Amino acid sequence: MESINRTAIELVDEALDFAGELDVAGYELENGATVVDFGVEANGGVEAGLLLTEIQTAGLASVNTRMGEVADAPRGYVELSTDHPAVALLCSQKAGWELAFENGFEGLGSGPARALVGQETEFERVGYYDSSEFATLTIESTSLPDETVSEHVADLAEVDPEGVFLPTYATGSTAGSVSTAARAAELAVFRLLEIGYEPTDVLYASGSAPIAPVTRDEDLAMGRTNDALAYGGEVHLQVARDDDRFDEIVSTVRDDYGTPFVEVFEDADWDFYEVPESVFAPAKVTVDVVDGPVYTVGETDEELLAESFGYR
Repeated sequence: MESINRTAIELVDEALDFAGELDVAGYELENGATVVDFGVEANGGVEAGLLLTEIQTAGLASVNTRMGEVADAPRGYVELSTDHPAVALLCSQKAGWELAFENGFEGLGSGPARALVGQETEFERVGYYDSSEFATLTIESTSLPDETVSEHVADLAEVDPEGVFLPTYATGSTAGSVSTAARAAELAVFRLLEIGYEPTDVLYASGSAPIAPVTRDEDLAMGRTNDALAYGGEVHLQVARDDDRFDEIVSTVRDDYGTPFVEVFEDADWDFYEVPESVFAPAKVTVDVVDGPVYTVGETDEELLAESFGYR
């Protein structure tokens, strides 16, 4: 497989080439690193969010929108599918790089730069590590990264600062709502990994979830986007072998199922890493076992979704 950082950089170039049309903004830091604002000060729309998701999955997933419904009302949904779920979802899309600095910058990193560092469990389990002169890390933050952040990424990824690219967005932006809705399949595959299933035995993954209403209240945005997955996320997986634990990968098995994520987040003192990992799961999953049975577990809940989204 070609370097996922090299394939991602082509998508970053596309964002820079069409910055005006996408309503995103790119600029170069003093050390040569590039920041692309998808939704901090810029107002990137749905198309920007789709391209951001493609960057996060390093071009290994197909991403689009469709029309659906929540509580009998029209609603946009994001659909994602990939033939490379272990690499695209776990080794790239997953948000696993915590960023916190003395200057006050905080963010959560996802994207192919993680595979240049390879310190998370996923990389050992999948057996994939990347090597590239480019490092693309998408950052979920309310602030735009500076030289301190880019130097940190360059050091850990072992690339020159000029090779660092940092697409950045707030959770409550349109791009944030879109890219989070695209994480349903990733959450299902990650839950499989957590229960001990080999991620390389997941052959295909597709998922969809509604695009949460946009709000610049980041706590509310965190709640809505995660509720969109927990109550509205649907996933289809094709896997190589059977297992008796597929019913553990959906949100409905949580003891606190039905509690709005914003309340779960508040109970964790607003610390993302203190939230139980079982909270991050899609609502409903169908698993096709090659030469085996088909399982469907969990269910969506439009009433809980409508309440979270603020429907009147």
